[in-house]
Amino acid sequence: MPYYVHPTVEIDEPSTIGEGTTIWHFSHIMSEAIIGANCNIGQNVVVGKKVILGNNVRVQNNVSIYEGVICEDDVFLGPSAVLTNVINPRSAISRKNEFQTTLIRKGATIGANATIVCGNEIGTFAFIGAGAVVTKPVPAYALIIGNPGKQSGWMSEHGHKLIFGKNNIAICKESQQQYLLTDNQVKRIQ
Repeated sequence: MPYYVHPTVEIDEPSTIGEGTTIWHFSHIMSEAIIGANCNIGQNVVVGKKVILGNNVRVQNNVSIYEGVICEDDVFLGPSAVLTNVINPRSAISRKNEFQTTLIRKGATIGANATIVCGNEIGTFAFIGAGAVVTKPVPAYALIIGNPGKQSGWMSEHGHKLIFGKNNIAICKESQQQYLLTDNQVKRIQ
């Protein structure tokens, strides 16, 4: 087998699991889920039906990823993060035909105990702080904190807060990559 699955894991077929992926204790992969290469699925994780996880996605313990969620490559989902798929759930009313898509773009981080309300896109390399509640789309590189989530700044691809100075340029203190802020959008320029 080109991936590792702990003996307590349940995998419903058909599902696709990429090479080098590890899936830990008491997790459940539902049918039609697609998990890329080199992912790490922590303990007590549910990957719902038709969920798509790209390559190198890290899912920490106690995360449930429901149908409608798509994570691109290099996404980090922190412990006990919550990803919903129905905007107005009721136990007695079936709303399976109302699932909304939540798209988490490449390199984004979702902090521990953060909640992402369905139907939103989390931008490339965005950083959602621990416990934040996201109720609207998040721009690329944005730092979101609080409940409801509000933008508190910008983050580098290495996860450091960007401080924009002269000519609206910021430099990541770890990578030395440069970023440009124009029209309330950030892009890496070097």
